[in-house]
Amino acid sequence: MIKADPNSPMAFAATLPLGRDPESVRRRIEAMERLLEGVVDVPGMNRKVGLDFFLGLIPVVGDAVAAALGAWIVWEARNLGMSRLQLARMGARVGFDTLLGIVPFVGDAADFFYRSNTRNLKTIRRHLDRHHPSTVTVER
Repeated sequence: MIKADPNSPMAFAATLPLGRDPESVRRRIEAMERLLEGVVDVPGMNRKVGLDFFLGLIPVVGDAVAAALGAWIVWEARNLGMSRLQLARMGARVGFDTLLGIVPFVGDAADFFYRSNTRNLKTIRRHLDRHHPSTVTVER
């Protein structure tokens, strides 16, 4: 009998909650941000890259997929009841990242340095910490 690796991405995905409560949404958004921005350590630098960077290497289609995944984070934030101004700022970050991604090499550097999904996660965490304090998690 073959046993699944408990650290595999599929095992992690199976543990994500499907509820619409703020804690479930927070866990899903944090998992998506980690997938998009911090999967692989870059040797020699204290920096991680994720799926957003690797998708940016694929012309046009990769940037469109990365933009859709970033837009999903904004959509989840909308479900949390965030203000239109916050959602507009978050959407603008994703749009700016997507526009930079269209330019070869500039877009790849932007994915490495300008992390729109991480910035959006910080905005969502501030909202959740203020309006749903029971969802606060302790950073390791």
